Amino acid sequence: MTEVLAHSELRDAAWKLLEESDLICSAEQVEQAIVAVAAGLTERYADQFPVVLCVMNGGVFFCGKLLPKLVFPLTLDYVHASRYGAGLSGREVVWRMLPQDVVAGRHVIIVDDILDAGETLRAIRDKVIERGALSVSIAVLAEKRLDQAKPVTPDFAGLTLPNRFVFGCGLDVAGVWRNLPTIHAMKDA
Repeated sequence: MTEVLAHSELRDAAWKLLEESDLICSAEQVEQAIVAVAAGLTERYADQFPVVLCVMNGGVFFCGKLLPKLVFPLTLDYVHASRYGAGLSGREVVWRMLPQDVVAGRHVIIVDDILDAGETLRAIRDKVIERGALSVSIAVLAEKRLDQAKPVTPDFAGLTLPNRFVFGCGLDVAGVWRNLPTIHAMKDA
């Protein structure tokens, strides 16, 4: 009974987070951004045989919508690295799955939900290069506008978002709402 109550409270808290958020990108805007990124990737990689490296868990939404729009042969693999976990602020990069040998001698496209501070994507890019990739491109659904320099720049970015805590389309808040087709921002404190 206690477990059911805890799940019910978590569910209610998740609904409250959504209700109190600001919608910042509609589903249509998200879809247009994915189409634009796919067009850019197709232009660059149509004559290649790249590895698409999905960053778990956030990149799953974007990668899943992007893949059917990439009409060229590719290999799909994944990495799992995070600085956030269920928290709201970044920490040291934690690896759950390192890039595999499939990246050696190949052009690699790293696909993730967002380029925020850039530390996680830098660590992933560096590991992919260390493992022998011929080239590495970074494709993100969104890039957050920050007042500071980032250690990496996306080669393909669908949306530019304000410097707020955002969720939806692969981005989570306290472990929930990655499944939203829209992007929301927490209310400014």
